Amino acid sequence: MVATGTTGPRRLQRGISLVEQIMVVSVIAILAGVALPPLHHLLSRNRLQVAQSDFMTALQHARSTAAITGKRTLFCPSPDGHQCSDDTRWERGWLLGEDADGDHQPDGGPSYTRGAYATGLRIASNNGRHFVRFQPDGSAGGSNLTLLFCEPGGDNPALSVVVSNSGRIRGAPATAAQAASCAQAD
Repeated sequence: MVATGTTGPRRLQRGISLVEQIMVVSVIAILAGVALPPLHHLLSRNRLQVAQSDFMTALQHARSTAAITGKRTLFCPSPDGHQCSDDTRWERGWLLGEDADGDHQPDGGPSYTRGAYATGLRIASNNGRHFVRFQPDGSAGGSNLTLLFCEPGGDNPALSVVVSNSGRIRGAPATAAQAASCAQAD
């Protein structure tokens, strides 16, 4: 007996229907909408921490260079990467260099420079102190320098780096007053 009307084993259809695809895209969109604000906050906080760490490393390098070479080493804001500026804003860039003649400019050009930081990041030093000059003994004469790191309009707490007269460098969260002054600095 021969079976009629059969053409072989039935094949199962494989694939994703349009409704399933729409559901997957909807779930991904909802998850992205929930995850983006905390991700933005995390990236913003990371920018502040990286800038603070960058400054602390450069300051420690400047101090050790002064102690090793026996020459005064200058750390100052510099938008052009060649000359120190009298500005108290550092986010446009800074430089490191020897300052044997004490004119607050690098002798023979800078030994290390850093260009501008990400837009929206504000780095300001306290008024009256816009450079650090480390002496061969590792000290940084003058008044203490406080650098504040903030993002105006952001919800991240501000950070600070303090250089004492003895040359000690430390990073810390900024006080509420410091954070307010950083956010309003122009």
